[in-house]
Amino acid sequence: NGNAGFQQVLERLESDPLCQRLSLKSFLILPFQRITRLKLLLQNILKRTRPGSEEEVQATQAYDALEKLIKDCNENVQRMKSTEELIYLSQKIEFECKIFPLISQSRRLVKCGELTALDFNSPSPKWKVTTRPIYLHLFNDCLLLSRPKE
Repeated sequence: NGNAGFQQVLERLESDPLCQRLSLKSFLILPFQRITRLKLLLQNILKRTRPGSEEEVQATQAYDALEKLIKDCNENVQRMKSTEELIYLSQKIEFECKIFPLISQSRRLVKCGELTALDFNSPSPKWKVTTRPIYLHLFNDCLLLSRPKE
């Protein structure tokens, strides 16, 4: 987004008839789609092979290897999404003092959301209750509370 020249080239390429007006994302996801199609193909091969045959053993080994590959891909995608969330969050949150680095290889965001904090201002007979929004960010290793900038 920050490189205007890259954006222009990308728009020109995506509008080219040779690319069939597909976005860059669609080209990046193609290899993973092929892997999942291979899994379906191997499932069909396994259905049609004779039980106990050498072909069944080889197809089963190929299927197991492909399942492991798909699992690894999914784990890496989740790890990248988690890192992207942390980067986005670190750009949004401004610390008064840096307590710890928000972005870490082992840290991931588990849950986040807005809460309403209740403030009881005075101990007089007429309690005055005020509310203010706060945000809860639950990570796998810590809990962070934040409030919107005033």
